[in-house]
Amino acid sequence: MTEQSAAHAAAVTDRARLAGSAYHSDRDLAARQSLYHWQTPRHDLPGIVAGQLSGVRGRVVEVGCGNGTFIQRLRADRPDLALLGLDISAGILARVPGPVAVADAARLPLAPGSADAVLALHMLYHVPDIPRAVSELSRVATPDGLVIASTNSHRDKAELDDLWRRAAGDVLGTGQGPARISLSARLSLEDAPAFLGEEFSRVETIELPGTVTVRDPEPVIAHLASYRAWADQHEAPFDATIERARTIASDHIARHGTFTVTCLSGVLVCRR
Repeated sequence: MTEQSAAHAAAVTDRARLAGSAYHSDRDLAARQSLYHWQTPRHDLPGIVAGQLSGVRGRVVEVGCGNGTFIQRLRADRPDLALLGLDISAGILARVPGPVAVADAARLPLAPGSADAVLALHMLYHVPDIPRAVSELSRVATPDGLVIASTNSHRDKAELDDLWRRAAGDVLGTGQGPARISLSARLSLEDAPAFLGEEFSRVETIELPGTVTVRDPEPVIAHLASYRAWADQHEAPFDATIERARTIASDHIARHGTFTVTCLSGVLVCRR
């Protein structure tokens, strides 16, 4: 691991930064989520998760529930389930329909075998010790329980990485600039089955490829700006790079009509 990647990993997992800045509210998370409004095919991720839970009865716990996107969908589609949302940030839980609790994925405040299904959606890369967190997911699930995780591919949104490097390079006067921080680099879609396979004998990966096409730069710029909590990790002036990226994206759209971003995420369905 390079010095830069080690620093990025530490920043991505810093509990004070996550609870106090990155997820103190859902502003930045919502900005990242909103980019998918322009994706085709339009994957209904909460619906996919709900479908995977069709055979589950009883208690479902979502670890790292964020702004409650999945919990709200499950409350609507599956009122028979007993739902519990957990997150390290009290701020982001403020508008999530209860019951909810502040908790760390490395030390879940639940008894062994107390959940019929456990969800860990786009959050395991924020845990300092991923194997320990996976062990906790396994511990609290019933012997025949279901664990569902999700994350992004290392190839996800490469066009945004390129846009950032070009903008940062222009600001710094260095040609191609330094890379932006990647949240999912610590647990990519390609790496996740090996981590989850330490606790579960069956890990099914459901890939969700898509293409985001925008005719206005703002959804793209909002996504880049949503990493403000890690501005100090970018080795380039954050606000200046954002503004330069807006100009580059706007010029690209003026010439070509659209700006395209290739996406690849996935859901991992785990059983013992």
